[in-house]
Amino acid sequence: MPNKFWENKKVLITGHEGFLGSWLARALLKRGAAVIGVDKVINRPISILEDSRRNIICVKGDVADMRLINRIIARHKPEVIFHLAAEAIVGEANKKPVKAFKSNIEGTWNILEASRNKKFIEAVVIASSDKAYGAHKKLPYTEEASLKGAHPYDVSKSCADLLAYTYFNTYNVPVCITRCGNIYGEGDFHFSRLVPDAIRCAITNETLLIRSDGKFIRDYVYIGDIVNGYIMLAERMVKKGIYGEAFNFSNEDPISVLGLTKKIYRSANKKLNCKVINKARYEIKKQYLSAKKARRVLGWKPVYSLDRGLTLTINWYKKIFRQI
Repeated sequence: MPNKFWENKKVLITGHEGFLGSWLARALLKRGAAVIGVDKVINRPISILEDSRRNIICVKGDVADMRLINRIIARHKPEVIFHLAAEAIVGEANKKPVKAFKSNIEGTWNILEASRNKKFIEAVVIASSDKAYGAHKKLPYTEEASLKGAHPYDVSKSCADLLAYTYFNTYNVPVCITRCGNIYGEGDFHFSRLVPDAIRCAITNETLLIRSDGKFIRDYVYIGDIVNGYIMLAERMVKKGIYGEAFNFSNEDPISVLGLTKKIYRSANKKLNCKVINKARYEIKKQYLSAKKARRVLGWKPVYSLDRGLTLTINWYKKIFRQI
């Protein structure tokens, strides 16, 4: 829908070809924004962006390249920045920690440093993660919980979080941080994640391998709700001067891995076909978020139930798997 706030507003999205980035880019284009995207991969063959790319200024590059980030910001003068680019797969971060640190930590300080003293920048939204909190006994996690990641991906997000606070408190960079539950929805091709992998296995009649013991508990939030949260946050930052804050986004309806798997197979009208291999390492058994602050301060709330979100997601993947 057209939105005067976003009409002709210059928006930079790092990682615009990724799962969340592509959804956010498409939503902002529909609102009239002028979108600039930077990503290591351009023109992914299957993407929800499809024909929308022709309306995006696409730059191929790595956020860990400081000269590139400086050049993009100086040239395009974005008013709003959504920093989403990251090494987003926990298992890959465990295998190649330095790669994850360069992308998630150095990439974040590059964006923040390039944004320092730029008067044309109105808002910088940094994508952190629920993993930034590390493990806590008190659940659900609120924004006041300490950041104490213990493994490569978790630590990289804890550090990115603290860097954002540093640049706000020391240099007045207009920044806020998002910490989301497990995001799922159409367009996620990271099949190491539970939801797309379970859907793939259900559609193709393969056996789903569950890495954990099936009892790990998480919250799962539909991509459309997360996109709305990002957009609402940026608007409130500019209109109400909300800076230096972190916001959790969650559907506040935690579920076990096995419980979610059963729900996916049921939604796909398939008989459960999974094997619990219980080989997960360095993962937190129970982790889910409170979104009370986002509800109170931003007026945000999820509108997609887990059942509705899964139905939309499964129907999309069915069409995709018929094409490939």
